[in-house]
Amino acid sequence: MTNPQPKIYVAGHRGMVGSAIVRALQSPASCGSGAPAANVIAPPCRSGAPAANVLTRTRAELDLTNQAAVHEFFKQEKPDQVYLAAAKVGGIHANNTYPADFIYDNLMMQSNVIHAAFQHGVQKLLFLGSSCIYPRLAPQPMTEAALLTGPLEPTNEPYAIAKIAGIKLCESYNRQYGASHGVDYRSVMPTNLYGPGDNYHPQNSHVIPALIRRFHEAKAANAPSVAIWGSGTPRREFLYVDDMAAASVFVMNLPKAVYDQHTNPMLSHINVGFGSDITIAQLAQAVSDTVGYQGQITFDATQSDGSPRKLMDSSRLNALGWQAKVNLEQGLKLAYQDFLQHTKAV
Repeated sequence: MTNPQPKIYVAGHRGMVGSAIVRALQSPASCGSGAPAANVIAPPCRSGAPAANVLTRTRAELDLTNQAAVHEFFKQEKPDQVYLAAAKVGGIHANNTYPADFIYDNLMMQSNVIHAAFQHGVQKLLFLGSSCIYPRLAPQPMTEAALLTGPLEPTNEPYAIAKIAGIKLCESYNRQYGASHGVDYRSVMPTNLYGPGDNYHPQNSHVIPALIRRFHEAKAANAPSVAIWGSGTPRREFLYVDDMAAASVFVMNLPKAVYDQHTNPMLSHINVGFGSDITIAQLAQAVSDTVGYQGQITFDATQSDGSPRKLMDSSRLNALGWQAKVNLEQGLKLAYQDFLQHTKAV
């Protein structure tokens, strides 16, 4: 008897989003929240229900920028579905410092995985992009139709260009091979994500993990103040990563007729957001409160603010029946717990 569970490759399973997708894939079968070790296909649940066939590879085991290696992997493993969560990511500092790395690595990884998936018969693939695909001054909230309507934010343009190319790769394979080969490659665009598995590097992290680390270290050192880059006025939307993973699985499993009804062949991506935003100054205060830091918060307006506002219009996804569940207060507490458990910060 054929195993009814599809064999699912999660590219980037050790990253924040990839690990959350693994948790989401295993959650329906009640197999626990832990991600499987590399190369392990999850065993059946104790309840008797089969677990998700989750297939993974570490970066050391499979370099996704190596086309030959990626094709050999797909040839040998023959996955049924792919979640493409692997990416080179970072904040403003990292994007400004390593622009060539960001565009090259991301273009290569997604091109290799998407093309190999097609060549080896994968009909279902979900590509994860980013809200930075939209113009710097896109009307707020940003709808999917804002794509390619204006200049991008300069500080992360190379990364954004790569992600736009990923969307168009998926759409192009659908248009050329959808009818003949049953190709159904979809894209979701998350807003700013945070939560378990985040990167807390002092320079190369995104805003929430960077603030968590800085306020934690300031609290430990009894520092009188913490200086935040920028003016504090830009507005940002934040989504807890397990909500993003749940949305990813939701979109992947939508019937094709339903997905097609809410998208079109050359505008097929779906925004995934929380639904509201706050200023960086408000965020800093919220993180400070979560960590328990009692000092003063100051702002260095000589540093770049990035885009003035980035709020996603998630009405397309909401109309399909999905809503975020974890609010910022809850999410920050969970994120700080993760920081304390998994870092060697002061």
